[in-house]
Amino acid sequence: MNGKERILKTLRYEPVDRPAWVPFAGVHAGSLIGKNATEMLSDGQNLFDGLMQVHKLYQPDGMPVVFDLQVEAEILGCELHWAEFGPPSVKTHPLADTQDMLCDCLQPAADKGRLPMILDVMKKVKAAVGADTALYGLICGPFTLASHLRGNELFMDLILEEDYVQELMTYTTQTALKMIDLYADAGMDVIAVVDPLVSQISPDHFTTACHTAFKTIFDYVRAKGLASSFFVCGNATRQLEVMCETAPDSISIDENVDMASAKAITDRYNIAIGGNIPLTTLMLHGTQQENMKYVVNMLDTLSHDNLIIAPGCDMPYHVPAMNAIGAAQAVRETGVTREMVKNYEAPKLDIEVTLPDYASLKKPLVEVFTLDSATCAACTYMMEAMNVAGDHYGEKIDLVEYKFTEKVNIARCIKMGVTNLPCVYVNGQLKWSSIIPSREELFGYIDSLLG
Repeated sequence: MNGKERILKTLRYEPVDRPAWVPFAGVHAGSLIGKNATEMLSDGQNLFDGLMQVHKLYQPDGMPVVFDLQVEAEILGCELHWAEFGPPSVKTHPLADTQDMLCDCLQPAADKGRLPMILDVMKKVKAAVGADTALYGLICGPFTLASHLRGNELFMDLILEEDYVQELMTYTTQTALKMIDLYADAGMDVIAVVDPLVSQISPDHFTTACHTAFKTIFDYVRAKGLASSFFVCGNATRQLEVMCETAPDSISIDENVDMASAKAITDRYNIAIGGNIPLTTLMLHGTQQENMKYVVNMLDTLSHDNLIIAPGCDMPYHVPAMNAIGAAQAVRETGVTREMVKNYEAPKLDIEVTLPDYASLKKPLVEVFTLDSATCAACTYMMEAMNVAGDHYGEKIDLVEYKFTEKVNIARCIKMGVTNLPCVYVNGQLKWSSIIPSREELFGYIDSLLG
């Protein structure tokens, strides 16, 4: 059984010889060939060369061709901020100050934006390794795309402008369908709808604003004879039931979600699940043995039916290749790996962190804990909401971001008891966890602290 067969059988809920392995290597692929993130995501030869190294080193059963949730947004008029070690982020929102819908002429086509380059690389990768490796075409989910277009106003629209949100979601759903057509024609086997901001709203808002869009998308993928995946970063625990009700073939989750509990839910719907090797504490900052041991423990505690082992999201650029190689070996040769690491003890994180004296603060302190607001979409919009408050209140409040990609901030999270990202603490107390407040809610709370 080759990797492609293993993936497709898993997504059809058929028996396989072992769980499948899908390393989500987006910008990380650039680190394998000495190219930065911008060079990877804007040059077809670099992208192809990086993907071939991913395939050679990590021996995946399935792999994404490009992991960039801003491809559609760029075509629809968003300006991007490019980064050296992460995917680009959205800098401007065309609908931030207007509810006028975008023109249909902006919708994706094979000759727009970076799509000519991406589609060409997809076809080349298909020819090179597509016979035995399942290729994932990743599209930006309709709710995150709506956020790219509207900005943080979308979270207030959910409450006050339901009809407008439905109109906007209809538009972004059409964008998704056009991307599916293009990626299907380029030979993709799995369409992964990646929508990190779904984790930042309530299940009720998902049902009213998002269910129809996602159901439409997954039905469309199925009608084209392809498999689908619903990928939500962040703490999607409360969303799992409503996500399953949209009928994807699989769901992918990150380290914020307990894998065993999530799998109990997806198994009830006969939906495959993928995840959720921690990105920073383990893949970025851990040892190869730690990665191997983590994967072995996952495999020893989870039923292997409908299971895909994968990083929790797009791997950080600087993940040591040996860590991903170790994870791959643990999937492919679990018994041998189990013996190799059975007596291994991970080194302790020996970093001293001093917390603020919260009882003696002279003004409100807003602390934002993120994976990295430059690379994580949910973190980007959480930080953007807090920056709006920072601009509004100026020196009346203090605002700081702690990025989990830095070891000292991992130690800070441990000492603070932070369990889910992104989240916001105010004066040392957890205020918002994996849910982005509206401007009115945020300002109202800060005003109450200022008296």
